[in-house]
Amino acid sequence: MASKLVEEHRSGADVHTGHELCERKAREFLAELGLPDGLLPLPSLQEVGYNRAAGFVWLRQTQSGGVTHTFDSIGKQVWYAAEVTAFVEKGRMHGLTGVKSKELLIWVTISEIVVSPSGSKIVFRTPAGLGRAFPITAFQLNPAPEAEKKATEEETAAAAATTN
Repeated sequence: MASKLVEEHRSGADVHTGHELCERKAREFLAELGLPDGLLPLPSLQEVGYNRAAGFVWLRQTQSGGVTHTFDSIGKQVWYAAEVTAFVEKGRMHGLTGVKSKELLIWVTISEIVVSPSGSKIVFRTPAGLGRAFPITAFQLNPAPEAEKKATEEETAAAAATTN
C-alpha cells in the first residue's frame, strides 16, 4: 500500500538518492515542518521524496527488514520499516506508515505525530486515537541552546530543592 502511495506522489516530487544526501534532506524537511531533526534516525536511507504540493513524504532504506532505534533519553524503542511514508504539514505528520513503538511487550503502530502548540512536547498517536506525549528535546539531534539552558536551570533548581 505504501509503495502505491509513493508511485502516486512521485510525479512533481523532489526525489533524492544516496545515503548522505538523503540524511541531509530528511533533516531539512523535518526542520522546515517544525519537527525535531532526530525524529527519523534511519541509518541506511537510500531514497527520500517530498511532494510539497500534496504534502507527502517518503523515506526508503536499504535494510528490507526495517531498523529498530532506541531513544535513550526516554527509554523508548521505535521500529522503522524499510519504507516510511506520511502526509505532512507544519508541526504534524499524519497517515503515517512504517513506524511502530514498543509499549510493554507489544509493538504499537504510530499513525500520527504532532508537535504541541507550545513546541515543548511531541505527541504520538495510534490509529485508535490513543496518544502519548514526550519532551521534544528527546528527538532532537542538537537541542537548541535555549532548550539546553532551560533544562540545565531546571536540573539545578531540582538539585537545590533536594538539598534544602
